Formats: sequence, C-alpha cells, structure tokens
Amino acid sequence: MRRRTGPETPRRATSPARLLALAVLLALLPALSPSALAAPGARAAESAPTASLSKKEAGKGGEITVSGKGWRGEALLMLLICGQATPERGVIGGTNACANGAGRAVTTDEKGAFSKKLPVAEPPEPCPCVVHVATVTGEQASADAAFTVAGHPTAELPRRTGGGKLAVLAATRLEGDSSLLTWFGAPPARRLVLTVGNLGPAPVEDPVFEIGTAHGVYAPQWEEHQWRGTVAPGARARIALPVELSAGAHGDYQISLRYGKKVLAEQPWGVGRPWGVTLFWVLLCLVVPAAVFRIGMAIVDRIRPRAVGAHRTTGARRGPAVTTGGLRRTAPVARTARPAAVDDTDATTAVLPWFTPDSAPSENRPRPTTKGQA
Repeated sequence: MRRRTGPETPRRATSPARLLALAVLLALLPALSPSALAAPGARAAESAPTASLSKKEAGKGGEITVSGKGWRGEALLMLLICGQATPERGVIGGTNACANGAGRAVTTDEKGAFSKKLPVAEPPEPCPCVVHVATVTGEQASADAAFTVAGHPTAELPRRTGGGKLAVLAATRLEGDSSLLTWFGAPPARRLVLTVGNLGPAPVEDPVFEIGTAHGVYAPQWEEHQWRGTVAPGARARIALPVELSAGAHGDYQISLRYGKKVLAEQPWGVGRPWGVTLFWVLLCLVVPAAVFRIGMAIVDRIRPRAVGAHRTTGARRGPAVTTGGLRRTAPVARTARPAAVDDTDATTAVLPWFTPDSAPSENRPRPTTKGQA
C-alpha cells in the first residue's frame, strides 16, 4: 500500500478554475485606472448648474441670449444683470446690486436646460458685472457668468470679509403692535429683533439677511434686508429688521431669518382677522338698501296723484275791522274750502244738539215776581 506524498497539495492550488479567475482579474486591472476612479467626481461636476452667454460684452439697450444646463427639470429661474460681482465671489450686495427692472424669468425643460433672451441694462452698482441665474422656488441653486456692460462705470470690489461667521445668541422676538388701520385691513407690520455674535476671525460689514414669510403649507417667500453696521470678531450686535405682510393677511405665519445659506432663527406669528372689514361690509349691506328704500319712497310720494276733494287752504278772507291806534284795520281770517255737497242754508239753521226748543234755559226758568203782587 502506497502513501501519498506532499506534492499533492500544490497541485490543487494551481487548478484550472483558479487560473481562470486570476486571468479575469488581470484583464480588469486597466479599467481601474485613476481616470476611471475620478469619473464619479467628474460626473458630479458636469451635473452642476451652469450658465453661458452669447456675448461677453454689450451696451445698454442691447440684447443677449442666456443659456444653461444642469438645472432641475421644470424649475423656475430668474435672470439678472448684477454689478459689483464676479463668478468667484458671487453677487456681493445681493439683488440690491442688480437691474431688477430688466430681469427675466424662464422655466427649464425636462432635462434642466433653458435659453432666454435678456435685455442689457445698467445695474445700480459699478462693474465688474455678471449675469446672475438663480432658482425662485424649491431647492436653492445659482450660477454666475461674467459680463461687461459697455459704458458702465467700473470699480474695485470691496475688501473680502469671508472670515466672519454670525450666530444667534438670544431668542428672537417680534416687536410692535397693530394699529386701528390694521383692524380695517392695513398690512400688519412688526420688527424682528435678535442678538447675533461674530464667531469668525474677521469682521462682518453690512451683512445682508433674508427674511422668509411662510403661511400654511406654502414655501416661504424670501426678501432681502441689509443691516448697516460692522460686527467685530467676538463681538455681538442687536439687529432689528422690518417684517410686513400683505394687506388683509390673517392666520398663522412663520417668520424665518437666513444669512447666507443658513437659517439662523424662526419665529411664529399669529395675525388676527381684520374684523373691521367684515363690519364695514355688514353695515354697507344694511345702509345701502335702507337708503335706496327711502329714496324710492320719496319719489313715489312726489309723483303719486292726490285724492279728489282733499281739504286745501285756498286763501284768507277778511274778518271784522279792528281799530288800533286810531287806524282801522281788517284782520285776515283763514278760509278753507268747503265740500261742494254742504248747503249754506243748513249751516245757518243748524241747532246745537244740547239746546232743544223745549229745554231752553229761558223757558224753564221761573218768572220773577213783583213785590206786593198777589
């Protein structure tokens, strides 16, 4: 009987199945090159929203075509020409540095692309300028394309203050009261007051905040407010920003404060119903019909015919003469019209009912007697 020796094990390691797997692995090594490993990042960069211009420079009154791709499908975008901005630093002064009156809106297609003509206008701030493209609703996204407005002034950009970082140090609150006009539908107004601190190493100068107003399930509507002042590193500042709703607003609102892309604070606001407007409409529904009814009755009373034989004053007749101060005057006596059916003879011979011929006082009274007469 033979015993198997050691070389049997290496023979199993070099089996044909393992050799085939090793060959497949060696064939796939070229696909794992550095360019292939960087493909996901490249694809992410390609999917970032972009904006391109048909012209890099144009004068006021001209027109350029703005195109873009990589945006969210069927998204509403805003196109603006802004001053004091570059694609690297963005729009420093916010939309206050943009020509908002000449802006345009466009909706992307299903693939996230768009093309829109934009009139050239001079922004309120000097160049360098950009064409700013940003989403209006939904997830925030923006892109800037360098542009030069011919003939527009040019100035250096303000000093970079990117090292500042603001944070809320105390609870926010809404200050202010409603006036009598608010009870009749005037826009409710308050002041959003908060205390912020600069946690960064650089000062923050004239920060631009965004105040969002949300009602019910609707997304907040953002409005920019610039606070004038400087918050030094490690310092704090009290900031008060105006908040105003639309006329006749009532219900539960949510006020949000955002700086940059970070929401700093949220504050609920319950607005009462303007009952003065309701009272006004109720009174209007009561007074107007009553006034119309009174006017109609006055017109009917004036145009309706009078009844036949109605007593009317026809004039004055002269009465008995009166002597005053040696002068003889005749007093006027009011005379009224008599009905035609009354006879004058009956009026002169009429006898009072309580004096009849049989019961006259002169006949029933005893005759006086003469003294000495039997």
